[in-house]
Amino acid sequence: MKASVAIQVLPKAPNDDELVRIVDEVIDYIKSTGLNYYVGPFETAIEGESYDQLMDIVKECQHVAVRAGAPEVSAYVKITYRPEGEVLTIEKKTAKHHQG
Repeated sequence: MKASVAIQVLPKAPNDDELVRIVDEVIDYIKSTGLNYYVGPFETAIEGESYDQLMDIVKECQHVAVRAGAPEVSAYVKITYRPEGEVLTIEKKTAKHHQG
């Protein structure tokens, strides 16, 4: 993997149920990309070979939230990019910390 991002989408919503519904639509979109991802309680990590592809996904996450009914959406994004090598994978970062 050449790049990874972690995105926390924060849609404006009238209540927690609506917030979760909108975030679930964003996660469904991320799943549809076919890239490796990991959903955590605060953010979703996504891995890819192309920095530009990941940035397009980050942008589309905002659009998905708005189409799902959010009148406003904020996001926190973390990016790791190594054009001449490999970034640490989700698996390498988290596997030893999860009970199987």
